[in-house]
Parts: sequence; C-alpha cells; structure tokens
Amino acid sequence: MAHFAKIENNQVIEVIVINNENINHLDFPKSEPVGQLFIKTIGLKGTWLQASYNSNFRKNFPSSGYTYDSSLDAFIPPSQYPSWILNTNACVWEPPVPYPNLKESYTWNESMKQWVKE
Repeated sequence: MAHFAKIENNQVIEVIVINNENINHLDFPKSEPVGQLFIKTIGLKGTWLQASYNSNFRKNFPSSGYTYDSSLDAFIPPSQYPSWILNTNACVWEPPVPYPNLKESYTWNESMKQWVKE
C-alpha cells in the first residue's frame, strides 16, 4: 500500500492509502508522480506527497496537523511544548534540557522549562 498526504499551506490535511497496483508497484521516488496522477484521475484535487509508513523517507509518517517542510523534505509533527527545539536531522521536537535520568520518571514543566520528578 502507498500513502499520500494532502498538503495545504504546508499543513497535512489528510492521509490516504492507495493500492500498489495504482503506482505500478514502483518504489519511491518513482512511485510518487504515478500516485499523484492516479489521485488526480479519481477526482481528488490539491497537492499530494507520498509518505512512508516506516519513515523510510520524509523522516516521519504524517498525520493531520503535521507540517511539511520542503527545505528538509520532511513531515514534522506538532511540537508538544513551545520551548522545545526542532532537531532538523531527525525532524522531531526535543526539550531544551535533556531528560535527567532514565531510571526515574519525570514530566516536562513548560512554565519552568525543566523536567520535574514525578
């Protein structure tokens, strides 16, 4: 199965699945224009980009609410907290302070911008 995300103003609006037969069983990136043509022929309008369920390309599998960054060619999830920083290599949000101790449980306190032991 191939997954395609509809993009409007760099926002992921929806994700659809199409059969591999409709992309001629091609691998990405050759499959993308074939899939886009198929999507157009079934009457769906807009910009559609292929996504990888296993995150083999475009960094993350998108969902509604994700953004698409064309300079990184990546789908980026929403940030959990305003203070978190985008890791542009992995395209995930990271806290400005590393998690203190993997053997203990902490939660992020946004107002204090630090981890607080549970």
